[in-house]
Amino acid sequence: MNISAKGKQVGFDDRYLRVELEDGRVILTPISWYHELLTASLQQLRNYRFICNNTGIEWPELDYHLSIESMLTTQIHKAA
Repeated sequence: MNISAKGKQVGFDDRYLRVELEDGRVILTPISWYHELLTASLQQLRNYRFICNNTGIEWPELDYHLSIESMLTTQIHKAA
């Protein structure tokens, strides 16, 4: 699956990681799918940046990287 999705903004709460895409779509995935994010502090979660031409997200303090494409494909596979 080749998906070209670029991130615009990241949000989160106690249940979900939310990524707003440049094209207006919003991806919601359970934060429990990402152990490193689930156990991170609020300050660490807020310290993110987009990488790879906005197709990935990095949390430098956590040394954690997440591909937006992988969020979309994981969401599809877990829903099936």
